Amino acid sequence: MSLKISDECINCGACQPECPNEAIFVGGEDYDFGGKSNPALSQDFYYIVPDKCTECVPFHDEPMCASVCPTDSCIKDKEESKDTLLARAKTLHPDKNL
Repeated sequence: MSLKISDECINCGACQPECPNEAIFVGGEDYDFGGKSNPALSQDFYYIVPDKCTECVPFHDEPMCASVCPTDSCIKDKEESKDTLLARAKTLHPDKNL
Protein backbone atom coordinates (compact mmCIF):
# COMPACT_ATOMS: atom_id res chain seq x y z
CA MET A 1 0.00 0.00 0.00
CA SER A 2 1.26 3.41 -0.78
CA LEU A 3 -1.50 5.67 0.57
CA LYS A 4 -3.86 5.53 3.50
CA ILE A 5 -6.54 7.76 4.95
CA SER A 6 -5.74 9.14 8.38
CA ASP A 7 -8.10 9.75 11.27
CA GLU A 8 -8.22 13.40 10.19
CA CYS A 9 -10.81 12.28 7.61
CA ILE A 10 -14.13 14.15 7.86
CA ASN A 11 -15.96 11.54 5.72
CA CYS A 12 -16.80 14.05 3.00
CA GLY A 13 -16.45 11.41 0.27
CA ALA A 14 -14.56 13.64 -2.18
CA CYS A 15 -11.84 11.03 -2.65
CA GLN A 16 -13.93 8.00 -3.53
CA PRO A 17 -15.12 8.93 -7.06
CA GLU A 18 -11.61 10.13 -8.00
CA CYS A 19 -9.94 6.73 -7.56
CA PRO A 20 -9.30 5.00 -10.91
CA ASN A 21 -8.86 1.67 -9.10
CA GLU A 22 -12.00 1.88 -6.96
CA ALA A 23 -9.74 1.33 -3.94
CA ILE A 24 -11.53 3.72 -1.57
CA PHE A 25 -14.46 2.60 0.57
CA VAL A 26 -16.79 4.09 3.16
CA GLY A 27 -15.92 3.21 6.74
CA GLY A 28 -17.72 0.05 7.83
CA GLU A 29 -18.31 -1.06 4.24
CA ASP A 30 -16.89 -4.45 3.30
CA TYR A 31 -14.98 -4.65 0.03
CA ASP A 32 -14.51 -7.23 -2.72
CA PHE A 33 -11.03 -8.20 -3.79
CA GLY A 34 -9.50 -11.36 -5.13
CA GLY A 35 -12.92 -12.81 -5.80
CA LYS A 36 -14.06 -12.66 -2.21
CA SER A 37 -15.66 -10.28 0.25
CA ASN A 38 -13.35 -8.80 2.86
CA PRO A 39 -14.19 -6.99 6.10
CA ALA A 40 -13.89 -3.23 6.25
CA LEU A 41 -10.43 -1.94 7.16
CA SER A 42 -11.94 0.96 9.11
CA GLN A 43 -15.26 1.33 10.82
CA ASP A 44 -15.07 5.08 11.31
CA PHE A 45 -13.45 6.63 8.23
CA TYR A 46 -13.11 6.13 4.52
CA TYR A 47 -10.24 3.74 3.85
CA ILE A 48 -7.97 2.66 1.00
CA VAL A 49 -7.53 -1.04 0.21
CA PRO A 50 -3.74 -1.50 0.06
CA ASP A 51 -3.73 -4.07 -2.73
CA LYS A 52 -5.76 -1.78 -4.96
CA CYS A 53 -3.84 1.49 -4.49
CA THR A 54 -1.42 2.52 -7.24
CA GLU A 55 -1.12 6.20 -6.28
CA CYS A 56 -3.03 6.70 -9.55
CA VAL A 57 -0.08 5.38 -11.61
CA PRO A 58 -0.40 5.34 -14.66
CA PHE A 59 -3.67 7.25 -14.83
CA HIS A 60 -2.67 10.59 -13.27
CA ASP A 61 0.50 12.47 -12.36
CA GLU A 62 -0.45 12.59 -8.68
CA PRO A 63 -2.75 10.68 -6.31
CA MET A 64 -6.19 12.09 -6.98
CA CYS A 65 -7.52 11.31 -3.50
CA ALA A 66 -4.84 13.51 -1.97
CA SER A 67 -5.42 16.27 -4.50
CA VAL A 68 -9.12 16.63 -3.64
CA CYS A 69 -8.98 15.96 0.11
CA PRO A 70 -9.94 19.10 2.07
CA THR A 71 -8.14 17.89 5.23
CA ASP A 72 -5.00 16.34 3.73
CA SER A 73 -6.06 12.97 5.16
CA CYS A 74 -4.77 10.92 2.20
CA ILE A 75 -1.18 10.33 3.19
CA LYS A 76 1.74 8.06 2.29
CA ASP A 77 1.79 4.82 4.20
CA LYS A 78 4.97 3.47 2.63
CA GLU A 79 7.14 4.19 -0.37
CA GLU A 80 6.70 1.98 -3.40
CA SER A 81 8.51 2.25 -6.70
CA LYS A 82 6.75 3.42 -9.82
CA ASP A 83 7.45 -0.02 -11.32
CA THR A 84 5.69 -1.73 -8.41
CA LEU A 85 2.71 0.60 -8.71
CA LEU A 86 2.53 0.11 -12.48
CA ALA A 87 2.68 -3.68 -12.10
CA ARG A 88 -0.21 -3.50 -9.62
CA ALA A 89 -2.20 -1.32 -12.03
CA LYS A 90 -1.65 -3.85 -14.83
CA THR A 91 -2.92 -6.63 -12.57
CA LEU A 92 -5.98 -4.58 -11.58
CA HIS A 93 -6.74 -3.55 -15.18
CA PRO A 94 -5.78 -6.47 -17.43
CA ASP A 95 -8.18 -5.26 -20.10
CA LYS A 96 -6.32 -1.96 -20.54
CA ASN A 97 -3.08 -1.38 -22.40
CA LEU A 98 -1.02 0.25 -19.62
